[in-house]
Amino acid sequence: MSLNLLPMANQDLQFQVTRNENAASPEERAQVLENPGFGQHFTDHMVDICWSERGGWHRPRVQPYGPIQLDPAAAVLHYAQEVFEGLKAYRHADGSIWTFRPEANAARMQRSAKRLALPELPTEYFLDSLAQLIAVDGDWVPSQAETSLYLRPFMFAKEAFLGVRPAKKVNYYVIASPAGAYFHGGVTPVSIWLSTTYTRAGHGGMGQAKTGGNYAASLVAQQEAYAHNCAQVLFLDAQEGRYLEELGGMNVVLVKKDGTLITPDSDSILEGITVDSVLTLARDRGHRVEQRPVTIDEWRDGVASGDIVEAFACGTAAVITPIAEIKAADGRGIVMPEVSDRLAMSLRAELTGIQYGRVEDRHGWLHRLDA
Repeated sequence: MSLNLLPMANQDLQFQVTRNENAASPEERAQVLENPGFGQHFTDHMVDICWSERGGWHRPRVQPYGPIQLDPAAAVLHYAQEVFEGLKAYRHADGSIWTFRPEANAARMQRSAKRLALPELPTEYFLDSLAQLIAVDGDWVPSQAETSLYLRPFMFAKEAFLGVRPAKKVNYYVIASPAGAYFHGGVTPVSIWLSTTYTRAGHGGMGQAKTGGNYAASLVAQQEAYAHNCAQVLFLDAQEGRYLEELGGMNVVLVKKDGTLITPDSDSILEGITVDSVLTLARDRGHRVEQRPVTIDEWRDGVASGDIVEAFACGTAAVITPIAEIKAADGRGIVMPEVSDRLAMSLRAELTGIQYGRVEDRHGWLHRLDA
């Protein structure tokens, strides 16, 4: 193992870098990058920063990727005190490496941490952790069209105790996984299952936090969706079962014939960075945007009357996915009309163009990681 020190944003802290002696060879890495899939392969290193009630954030490290040692009484295993984020690193045509709106991810992670009674990682630490990992694993960022390096920062309660209170010891990590093109053969509209049995989150709950429990709550409904040949599940609100919430891991947007974009709004929906970016680009084009409560009946009636002409889902992994239909157990599904020139696809092309450096970044969203 080789050690060296790199400065962190806070001059009181320095990253210790321990190189992985068993790192993949250039040939092994190239073989993985030919067809990486999603979340199946991981880079050679990871970031680890400790936090304690007494010491605050300390001991930042880049170390070999590998198992994390946990005491069986670690709080996260018993009380699910954890949060995470997801963003991508993109290789531009000149070979440079960039990410997209990481400050927004840092802010969302801070909001999630606050809701889970975890310490809030400062934005400069969050940004520095990404850059430090890319400094050693930048060769893992693929260059083929529509590919990227998926970055997964996460934080959890590591203190060993059995008592219901916020943990006094926490660790923050970043791991990375090369990601292939989400759609092979082009983007195609998908079928969505409407869940009327399960809800994702309730009023006053953890819906606005990016925490594993919300995803665990969606899995049984996602299984139901797969059983009905659907790619995703759409949840309704927990109180009345009428209002659109979000998909298992994506936000939903409706498009009216006059060009207005509508997306559901409630305190149990995770604030999506992709959907926020898409709505900003739509406003730039002169489209009206409405963020408000939306019922499933409004969607159904709007399609029947011809007022709603498109629907699509937004998220980090797929960016934008057109919705072809909503399937429901009571047979009252929604079949979207055929559209030859989808606004969703135009917005997707613009957004991915910005991310990969092909389209002007008018909003200053890009952040270079290898500078």
